[in-house]
Amino acid sequence: MKWLFPQTAFARTMALIAAVLVLNLALTYLLLVLYVVKPGVDQLSTLVARHVTVAQFIDVEGTEGGKVLYREISGVESLPVLEAEALGVNEATHYQFLSNMLFEVLGEPVELRLGSQDRLYVWVRTASHPNWFRIPLAQLDDGRFSPLLLFLFLIGLFSVISAAWFARSLNQPLHELKEAADRMGHGIFPGSLPERGASELVAVTRAFNRMARSMGQMESDRSLLLAGISHDLRTPLTRIRLAVEMMDPSDPLVDGIISDIEDMNGILAQFADFARARERAGFSFVNLADLIEEVVSSSQYLNPDWIQLELTEVPDAELQPVAIKRIISNLITNARRYGSEPIVISNGVSEDFEFVWFTVRDHGNGIPDEQLEEMFQPFTRGNKVRSDEGSGLGLAIVKRFTEMHRGELIASNAVGGGLEITVRLPRYMNAMALND
Repeated sequence: MKWLFPQTAFARTMALIAAVLVLNLALTYLLLVLYVVKPGVDQLSTLVARHVTVAQFIDVEGTEGGKVLYREISGVESLPVLEAEALGVNEATHYQFLSNMLFEVLGEPVELRLGSQDRLYVWVRTASHPNWFRIPLAQLDDGRFSPLLLFLFLIGLFSVISAAWFARSLNQPLHELKEAADRMGHGIFPGSLPERGASELVAVTRAFNRMARSMGQMESDRSLLLAGISHDLRTPLTRIRLAVEMMDPSDPLVDGIISDIEDMNGILAQFADFARARERAGFSFVNLADLIEEVVSSSQYLNPDWIQLELTEVPDAELQPVAIKRIISNLITNARRYGSEPIVISNGVSEDFEFVWFTVRDHGNGIPDEQLEEMFQPFTRGNKVRSDEGSGLGLAIVKRFTEMHRGELIASNAVGGGLEITVRLPRYMNAMALND
């Protein structure tokens, strides 16, 4: 039943204002009935009762001249039943509550009807008199109600427009705050949001702006630190590599030192990749399946027998080829290092052709479900009991580059064993960025 209630703040505000407006109209109607309509009806019943009393008296005690004079002055006519029926008394509408009100005034049973022929008439007959009394009323002109109806319509329209403007002005800053938070979640640090609206919203927006500036500065400092470490350590590593190359090749330490230097260079390269993972440049329309085949065919450290490709034709997407190839390479390396062969790579496109995706699956033991999310954090390995190889940045780089593409990263333990990681990427990434 949750879907019956408004979910957004705008809808809830509109619903609240509509409810208040309806309640206000209902109370206004009740007050009009109690303090305007009912007193008017009471006055009308009193006047009609007096007319009937005088008409009955004149009809019984008055002379013919007096009856004619009274009929001309007051307009009240005393009509026999047959004549009244000929003039339409049977077509007139009977109102029991008005009859009861006249009964309280006259003290005898009364039948009251309202009918309209050439004008509006009140038909009254008492238990003590055989005739119908026809009392004319002022004719109601429908045109009199037109300004009133138009006025009521304009009030309702103005109320709805005012409520929509109020709800929008209240919720627009919240919407901007939500969009900015979403962009920050994808690694895009927005500029300062305008501080407007209610004082509480201004305070929240100001706090968010301070947080965004702090996080942006911290991200910039971290990227600069990682890039600096990577750059500064490469120079001594190069000198060490040159010194090792000058050593006696038969020395058993040479191969080990060279291997360690290559490992350190690989780790420094990952530092550099992690540091520049926020750079949003170099996008072009490329084919995801071609990039997968290129990575697999160019990997010198991979045995082709380990890889099982299950690729299908997919449309081109707006991607950064270098970043996507790094994602594919890191996922394959992670599967080779921590899983078992074969490594299955498949791809596809969403039903609406708005997203392309690919999946890398190994056939190892997988990892505990509670560690699936944290394994994408920097310097974290998905399974503590696995090998301690690597820098702990491989999957963090995958996550960074995926977020840079406004993509989605899904990790799960596959049925039948093994870890399965799916990368889902929008085909028109820069169009999504413009919409933000």
